[in-house]
Order: sequence, then structure tokens, then C-alpha cells
Amino acid sequence: MDLFSFTAENNIKSSAPLADRMRPTNLEEFIGQKHIIGKGKLLYRAIQADKISSIIFYGPPGTGKTTLAKIIANTTEKYFEQLNAVTSGVKDIRLVVDKSKERLGMYNKKTILFIDEIHRFNKAQQDALLPYVENGTVILIGATTENPYFEVNKALISRSMVFRLEPLNKEDIKQIMLKALKDKENGLGMFEVDIDKSAIEHIANIANGDARIALNGLELGVLTTPPNENGVIKITLDIAQDCVQKRALKYEKNGDEHYDTISAFIKSMRGSDPDATLYWLAKMIYAGEDPKFIARRIIICASEDVGNADPNALNVAVSAYQALDFIGMPEGRIPLAQAAVYVATAPKSNACYKGINKALEDIKNIETGQVPMHLRDASYKSASKIGHGKGYKYPHNYPNNYVKQNYLPKNMLGIKYYKPTDNGYEKYVNERINKLNKE
Repeated sequence: MDLFSFTAENNIKSSAPLADRMRPTNLEEFIGQKHIIGKGKLLYRAIQADKISSIIFYGPPGTGKTTLAKIIANTTEKYFEQLNAVTSGVKDIRLVVDKSKERLGMYNKKTILFIDEIHRFNKAQQDALLPYVENGTVILIGATTENPYFEVNKALISRSMVFRLEPLNKEDIKQIMLKALKDKENGLGMFEVDIDKSAIEHIANIANGDARIALNGLELGVLTTPPNENGVIKITLDIAQDCVQKRALKYEKNGDEHYDTISAFIKSMRGSDPDATLYWLAKMIYAGEDPKFIARRIIICASEDVGNADPNALNVAVSAYQALDFIGMPEGRIPLAQAAVYVATAPKSNACYKGINKALEDIKNIETGQVPMHLRDASYKSASKIGHGKGYKYPHNYPNNYVKQNYLPKNMLGIKYYKPTDNGYEKYVNERINKLNKE
């Protein structure tokens, strides 16, 4: 490295955001993720012994994925290369592979290739990488915020250890912030800062497990607050609230959190828990989820999980969708909440859902037979002359508008698709069907 490059690198480092400057350089400085990096854990031992095999780090932003990769870079005797999947392509992969082969042949030195946001590599890019991971030309370390089992080539997954990083807890976040305030070389230790406990608590809470958000908010507060007459920068709760105003949520509309949250929402309605239903609904609204998507899920749940136990649930759900379309957001949150709570608190039955699924399965797999002659249409041309409709009994000509007759193909006689429960209105339906069957 020449003098110009060295100076440029130092300038970049000194002007980098606090979160980047405060990255730990060894395992002893790393805070959090004890379930994978605690002393005695597999990853801790592998890093210490420099026996790293291919790894994929999976977890929310700001939890230490890139930091762990850089710690490995600092502790390994292997050569370390880094690519970002957003800006790199197959050409970059091949260049790294060629250099890796050269080092392996000349110096018997392996290369670790760290790929940030590996889920953004398309199938062709991942396929280009696979043979060299498989034959050991490179040791892969991938970092992703998305579920690697969905987003990463299965062959790459099978050749890697997957470690899930969890959101940092509040105590970890507070410890990281206090460390930054004391660090004079990379942190904010060159300033005299007096920060209220309530301010630290607020930032740690709003960061929601993301150390980067906490450190960025802390740095913004320190750099934008003038010192008092004693040269002290006083960070109050009001200042902290200005610096970090909205709670961070990991929620990408095509990512894990989207599917996991809507799943929790539906299961809460199905499980008759109105409080959990409102919590998950609020999370989706806060994160900017499409409200019409939410409304459609409520409609499905009203029919699938409530059904005829309370037929009005479907009416309420559809009305909420129409109301949302009419008034928009943010007021649309109110009919959404009303419908979701109605569905959550309604009696439950999936008898219609099970019935139609079983009928579809039989249509697909069983020779069900033809429409019985007495049920066929006799209204067109000379259909009645060939027996269509012959023997049909018109129910309104009989007492109580009911008469027993077969409505199924001959091969399907006696089959039961709809089995009503004793819940809600369906109990009345069940009683009525049983009464009719006895007549």
C-alpha cells in the first residue's frame, strides 16, 4: 500500500459513521449473540482455532453479521476477500476465484470470501460460486437478512453451517452505547458527554435490537448538541427523542418478517386472541404493509376459520375491505381492527373449508359418476323426452319445503362433506340437518 492509499484509508475510517468505527476487532470486544459466540460455543472455538468452514450468518440488520466476518478476517491466517452482492457479479466472483487458486498453488494459503447480502445474488451468480466452495478453493462466509433456506442455493446451504443471529437485547444495546461514549480513539470519548439514563433507555428501546440505529442516533445527538458553558454536551430525553423518532422494525414486504407476521396475525384470529390480533395488526400497519392485503387475509380467515359458526363474520370482513377502499388510511385502521377483532372473538368452525377441500380431492381422484337423471336440466329443446328431470321432486310442493331425494351421483351416495360443529350458529345448522335426515 502506498502513502496515498494509506492516507485515503485512514481518512475514510475517521469520517465513517460511529457504528462502523466502533466495530469490535476481536471476540472479547463482541457484545451479544452468546448463543453462538459465547465461550465454548462451536463458532467461538472455530474462530479461535482458525478452523473456519463455510458459514452463513442470518439475522436482522445491526446484529453483528458483518462484524463477525471482520473478526474472522482479523484472526485468521487465511487470505480474506470481500464482495457485496448488490454491486458484484459473476465476473467479480471469477476474479476472486482466480486469485484464490493462485495463492493456494503458490503459497498453500486458502482464501475466505465474505459476501455481504448474499441473498441478492441471483441463481446464476450463486451457481458460479458453488463449484469453488465445494472443492475448497474458497471458504464462503455469507451474510443475509433473509431466510437462507429460501433465498440461497440449496447446494450452498448444504455445504455451509448456518448461524442465526437474534436482535440484541436492550442491555446489550446500552452497553454498546456506553462503550462508544468512553472510546476516545474510535468513539465519542473526545467529547465530554452527560447523557440522561432516560435518553439511553429511549434510544435502546427505539433501536429494537439494531446496534447501528442506536449508535447512529447517539452520534447525531452528540454532534448536533452544542456544549454548555462548562463544555459539557448534555443529552436529555427530548434530544434523544428528536434523534431517533421512530421505532425500527425489520419488515420487508417480500421477506421473512412479512410472512411470519401475517402468519402470527392469522393464527391469533384463528386462536381467538383479540389482543394478539391487534398487536400483529398494529405491527403491519406501522411497518407500512398494504392494508388491502391485510383486509384480504381477514376475509379468508372469516370464511376458513369462522365459517357458518358465525356467518356474519364474512359480512363484517368484506365490509371492512369496502370501507378501507372508501376512506383509505390512516382511518382505515379502524374498520380493519373491528373486523379482525370480530373474527378473533367469533365462534370457530372450519367445516366448510374441510368440506370443499375433501370434495375437490374426490373430484380429482375418484370416478364420481354422472349427474343423476332426475337432476339434469329438462328445460332445453327436447331434453325431457330423453328422461332429463324425470322423477325430480320439487321441495316447495312438500311440507316444510323439504322432501328426501338423492342429490349425488350414484357412486357418491352416502358421502358426507359438510360436518357442522356445535359452535355458534352452526349448532342450529347441525340440529336442522339431523332433523331433516330423520324425516
